[in-house]
Amino acid sequence: MPVARAATAAAALAFALSAGTAQAEAPYSFAATPGKLPKDVVPLQYTAHVIPDVAANTFRGSQTVEIEVLKPTSTIMLNADNMQIDAASLSGNGLAGKLKLEPILDKQQQTLRFKLAQPLAPGKYELAMQFRGQINREGRGLFYVNYKAGGADKKLIATTMAPTDARRMLPTWDEPAFRARFKLSVDVPGNFKAYSNTPVEKREEIGGGMQRLSFGTTPKMPSYLVVLVAGELERLSAKQDGVDIGIVTTEGKLGSATFPLAASRDLLRYFNHYFGIRYPLPKLDQIAIPGGFNGAMENWGAVVYNEPTLLYDPKKSPERVKKFTFNINAHEIAHQWFGNLVTMAWWDNLWLNEGFASWMAAKATDHFHPEWRPYLEGMAEREYVMNLDARKTTHPIQTPIQTEEQAAAAFDAITYLKGQAFLRMLEAYLGEDAFRKGMRAYMAKHQYSNTTSADLWVALEKASGKPVEKLASDWTLQPGFPLIKVEQACEDGKRKVTLSQEQYRLDEPPKQQRLWNVPLQVGTVNGRAWYTLLSGTSGTVTQASCEGTLVVDPHSVGYFRIQYDPASFRALAGQAPRLPDSTRLKLLSDTWSFASNGRMGLDGYLDLVRKYGDEPRVAVWDAILSNLRTLDSLARGEPEQALIRRFLIGFARPKFDKLGWEEKPGETAEDTQLRGMLATALARAGDPQAIAEGKARFARYLKDPESVNPGMIDFVMSTAGRYADQATYDALAARTANAPTSEERNRFGRALTSAQDPALAARTLQALLSPQTPPDLVPYILGGVAGEHLDQTWNFAVANRDALLANMEALGRNSMFASIVASSAKPAHADMMEAYMRKNFGPDGLVEAERVGNGVRIRADQKARLLPQVRAALQ
Repeated sequence: MPVARAATAAAALAFALSAGTAQAEAPYSFAATPGKLPKDVVPLQYTAHVIPDVAANTFRGSQTVEIEVLKPTSTIMLNADNMQIDAASLSGNGLAGKLKLEPILDKQQQTLRFKLAQPLAPGKYELAMQFRGQINREGRGLFYVNYKAGGADKKLIATTMAPTDARRMLPTWDEPAFRARFKLSVDVPGNFKAYSNTPVEKREEIGGGMQRLSFGTTPKMPSYLVVLVAGELERLSAKQDGVDIGIVTTEGKLGSATFPLAASRDLLRYFNHYFGIRYPLPKLDQIAIPGGFNGAMENWGAVVYNEPTLLYDPKKSPERVKKFTFNINAHEIAHQWFGNLVTMAWWDNLWLNEGFASWMAAKATDHFHPEWRPYLEGMAEREYVMNLDARKTTHPIQTPIQTEEQAAAAFDAITYLKGQAFLRMLEAYLGEDAFRKGMRAYMAKHQYSNTTSADLWVALEKASGKPVEKLASDWTLQPGFPLIKVEQACEDGKRKVTLSQEQYRLDEPPKQQRLWNVPLQVGTVNGRAWYTLLSGTSGTVTQASCEGTLVVDPHSVGYFRIQYDPASFRALAGQAPRLPDSTRLKLLSDTWSFASNGRMGLDGYLDLVRKYGDEPRVAVWDAILSNLRTLDSLARGEPEQALIRRFLIGFARPKFDKLGWEEKPGETAEDTQLRGMLATALARAGDPQAIAEGKARFARYLKDPESVNPGMIDFVMSTAGRYADQATYDALAARTANAPTSEERNRFGRALTSAQDPALAARTLQALLSPQTPPDLVPYILGGVAGEHLDQTWNFAVANRDALLANMEALGRNSMFASIVASSAKPAHADMMEAYMRKNFGPDGLVEAERVGNGVRIRADQKARLLPQVRAALQ
């Protein structure tokens, strides 16, 4: 599933805590795998034909499913949703002709049943069906996307099936353990090109300007990987390791396909080597569509992306887009092995797909682009998820899944980012070679099948000789993470380091004290480090001498916070500018967390920040600016806000002046990115020079778009939008409506949502009611406007609830109202939102409301704690 979609699906981080704590699991067994469907009948191969009516947004279909009855049964049960079954029959294995079947559809359970007068004997049969369904406006099952090309209105169709939407296009055994082969054919207009998991085997003209395209048979795979995309499309292709790789776009965008094509070739070669199993399909298409859903979906052989997550235009796109698209591309291609070749048995093990794909993406990015420092930048994502995981509303990486809604909500930051962070910590402890050996054994043993986490632990434990299952269970089956306290003493010329652990929380103390098996590296700055496994509440490590500066987790691979005793902290902080990148950022991040929750004073954090004035790394600057923005947000409407902004401007301006307004020949891509980042921060903080420069450059852009280079385009648009007047807003709105690419549309759109003028914010909100607004963008627009105009956005959403819910994707409906107040630091906003959700939404929505409400109350506590310290530290 898409990385970007994790943010959209962040709803219900704690949705299954009520189901109880997860228990250690057994290796994969088909019979023991959870799910609604009985396991006495299994599909072997679907032969399906789909006839879309693109104009009417409907489709007809027929299919024959070769099934095997494993034990006598008088019921065949599979999944179907939002469709009608026109006819069904059963034949084979001694039946006298075709047996007509009457369909029984259960809308609530999303199931289709056929009852038989006599039990079926074990053996193979053919189940034939004819059916009808909808081509949806939102990205669920088969959906459509309206877009413009060359000024003309166009339309394409595409699919996204995960987690439980294959049943909206084909009646299927739509649970991941039911692997089968798929052979698909489709009737589409003659000017369309169509793509599926496998190449087109046959093309026939069928009259009326239509064509029939038949695709090859897939390997055995779960139904959520089925894909169909059809429209007026173009393709740029190349061969790699015998595989036909294609970048597919709507018309006129192949100029942005060169970089992702080269990246895809590199990544396929890299993963072939890493996993020791070659990519098994004859082709791999990477299909960019202009909207419909967020992020990307890893369909085997034909990955579908929202355009900005794949395409990169070197003439228009900033460096961050290049980095982002490479990382998403790496994530989705990694899925071709982790997720597709080997699939989690059930959605409670979703992290086996998503956490591993995220981990592999960072590994591949570091291999090909070490200059981007992906592990350093990944620490920001780890901070984000740790701040969620330190609350009472968190959940374990593995959590019981019982409903379709819970399966969709499982695509969240814990699954992706904590899963990724844990794997990096585990790999560092086991060693890269042992880890890869275990991974290769796991892939080889379970290819074309399903697994649980237990299967992976067995492989890694055998390869490394270390107690993987015991260690891993702590991190995947328990919520939260530890705080590691570090104390040192020099005794007889040797350093005695005492390490202890407790669960780290940002809100109330945990009701039960949890412990973890924590792999810790203990060493000295720029010196050697050794591993120790902290299994209990405390332990000691002795170093041969007291020389050097003590550091724990020097490479910052651990998923925990580190609190040094005061003397050890001062020793590290005193040489902060000279510390290795990862150590420097880890020290800064932990110090901010401790200041924000009262474990140390804000002045200690600000004193540390002052040492980073000539910081060279974008990731470190991003962390500092993010924390200062949090302070700024807490102080909204308070006199302390001016003090915080004055500090930010005074701190960032010298570094920015050193970089200058214009790019320099031969400067690094990091400096180019940092220039735009600092300019944006200065303008946001009210720096008059930065605001004036942003407005002037926007005026030049309106006359000549090429006058603004890619490195400054985000700064120019965000500044223009934030300080927009009516004319500026109109100019941005016109460009949003007519943007040639989704990347540009999103950039202009983000600028509109940031307008500080309430009258302009009202115009942005009103646009949410238009059917021209893509349903996948509605939550982002609401959240963007709410950041500056919370009460205005809330009142609008309440007044227009039904229209908004009808106009947005289903995935975000339970979280819409919660997301509006998420940036607040007022408990009254949390109370208001929770009461509204309790009255108007179901239990899944209420769980999300309580999660966000908890975050608002944490922010309120931080505000009460930090603002008096701001006065003392910055007055």
